Amino acid sequence: MRIGELAARAGVSVRSLRYYEQQGLLTSTRTPSGQRQYTEYDVDRVRFIQDLYAANLSSGTIAELMPCRDAPSIHNSDATLERMARERERITAQIDDLLRARNTLDRLVSLARAHRATLPEPDAGPDEPAVPEGSAPLSPVTASA
Repeated sequence: MRIGELAARAGVSVRSLRYYEQQGLLTSTRTPSGQRQYTEYDVDRVRFIQDLYAANLSSGTIAELMPCRDAPSIHNSDATLERMARERERITAQIDDLLRARNTLDRLVSLARAHRATLPEPDAGPDEPAVPEGSAPLSPVTASA
């Protein structure tokens, strides 16, 4: 099948298929006129590659994992399992970092809302101070408390 048909059947763009070839994730044969030709096996291969990208794996990591799919053995299956476990740990660490960042933002939003409640309404006269007496502007020092 030609590249356009593979793209349609696998649900990816032609550009993605060319990128996969450039990265060594996909191979094709060429017709005498230079057109790429693919097999039914390539449809499943591209879908598998898409699953790995959806798991947030890099093309380099995917290239390391493909031998397990292409020629399964105990050795490369064990290596694949180890690699996927390491990737899962990496993603878990990213999630933890994002949760910490979200918690910090939640705290800052609460502080900003509390501070906002102390400010005069916009219809206050021009002689009103921007920050009411006895109120401190929100600052990183205040926010870290």
